[in-house]
Order: sequence, then structure tokens, then C-alpha cells
Amino acid sequence: MAKRLLLVDVDCGVDDAQALMMALAVPEVEILGITCCFGNATIEHVCRNVLRVLHVCNRMEIPVFRGATHSLLGVKNPKFSHFGGDGLGDVGDPSSPGLEHLQKEDAVHALIRIINQHEGQVCVVALGPLTNLALAVKMDPTLPKKINKLYIMGGNLEGRGNRTVCAEFNFCLDPEAAYIVTNEYICPMYIAALEFTRDNGLTTEYLKNWVNQDTVKARFMKKITASWPQRNSFVPYDSYAMAAAIDERIITEYIKCAVSVELQGEFTRGMLVLDTENKWEKEHTIFLMKKCNLENFKELLWSALL
Repeated sequence: MAKRLLLVDVDCGVDDAQALMMALAVPEVEILGITCCFGNATIEHVCRNVLRVLHVCNRMEIPVFRGATHSLLGVKNPKFSHFGGDGLGDVGDPSSPGLEHLQKEDAVHALIRIINQHEGQVCVVALGPLTNLALAVKMDPTLPKKINKLYIMGGNLEGRGNRTVCAEFNFCLDPEAAYIVTNEYICPMYIAALEFTRDNGLTTEYLKNWVNQDTVKARFMKKITASWPQRNSFVPYDSYAMAAAIDERIITEYIKCAVSVELQGEFTRGMLVLDTENKWEKEHTIFLMKKCNLENFKELLWSALL
């Protein structure tokens, strides 16, 4: 059986690491490349974090590309410490591979090249701000037609944000990029929005058992999640989009409608807007994840640390 080809764009914090490790553990998945974007940390930390994850998983053969350092408008990444200053809990590891392992090619050109080399076959999984994808479509407007499917973690369904009152973190950090991607990528698009991930959160008991497996990967995960603030549940945000890309059966219900991203609102800039009544009469509609087979999701996530 042919492998599922993925191209993954990350702003590698703890949840990106979880999603990457999930995909790396599935034999039927081949990751053609990992492109890095600012977000959970500076681009330098993001690149180091990806290399660190690949090192722990013994998958250093996967190429990693350095991408956007700031949003399209050049706004500097605001300080964000949810996953620590470096994105992986500030625990450090002197044995981690250095930036010399990065590819010379930049992330945007790598996205264009890899998608064109595997036209119609690649599923793109975007887990951070969408800056690299927005730049790629501006350089090659034909790109969206050549993508098999696009999976995104970002945006919101009900106007409730976690970065501002009305905007989710990834879309808030580069609203213009989110607007470009949601309006110009006409390939099948699947979005795991903020409320969906929270509604399908796991128990803190699951997290405890998950990271206490007796494996190198589990010990790594336990270390980087030690200071991650947990409320009443464990929400591995990016892993939902990755799980859908790996196994479409995990998502059991969708909302299908046209969407866009608010750019002008004083309080709503970066908010994902849903046209549930088809007032825009747009041809291209998007699948917003609504319900998840949690048992299958938990099995896939559990296997990431074996």
C-alpha cells in the first residue's frame, strides 16, 4: 500500500512536538519535509525544537527548512511563554542537534518544490501561523490545485479566542496569512479550530499515564510537558489536525461552509468567520471538524511514545 505523503509546517512548541511524534510513529506515513515558522517561539528555537524531536525519534533523515521569522506585515512575534521561552518547556538538552542540520533551501521554496514534485499526492499539515503557506501561494498561485488536502490547526468556531478575546493564537499571529490561505487555497481544507480541540480534550490522568511509559520518547515528553499548565483536561491542540491527516476516520462529523478571516475589526481581528448560511455564495467550502472518535485518537497518540 502506498504511503500517505505529508508535508508539515510547524511553529514547534510542545503540542507541535506531540503531533510530529504521532506522525513519525505511523509506518504508513512518510513525512517529505518539515517547514518552520515563527510562533510558539522565535524561528531559531522552532528549528532547534524540530531537530530535537527528530533526534529523539531517530529520524534525522527528514529535511527541515527555516521559514518566516515574522508575520506578513512584519509585526514582531509577541512574547509567548505558554510552552516556555524556547517552546519546549525551557528544559534544554546539550546533546540536541544544532542548526547546521537545517537545509540550505528556505521553507517557502521547499513547500513549492516538494508539492510540485508530488503533484496531487501531498497532504499539507499546518500547525502554526500560516505565513509560509501564504508566501508560497503568492509565489506560485497554482500551488493549491496541486495539494491533495490541507489540514490546519487554527481559528475558532464561536468567536472565542485564546490570544485575544475573539482570535485563536495561530490566526492572531498573522491574520493576513490566515486570510490568504483560507481564501486562496482551493484544495480540500480541513480545520481543527480551538473550540473543537477543547471539546475533545483528554483527561489529565491520560496525560500522566501517557508520559510515564518506560520509553525514551515518553521520558522526553514528560520532561517538556512538566511545566505546561493543565486545567481540567489535557488538550494536545495540534495533534487533532495531524490525526485527521493520518486517518480520516478519526473525525466523525464536520461543519461544511465557506470561511474567511476578519482583518479590520477592533476586537475581532484574526477571528475565523463562518458563512453557515451561504450569504457569500462562494464555491469553495471548508470542512470544520466538529466531532472526534476519541478512542481511536487516544490510541494514535499513545503510540507516539512507544
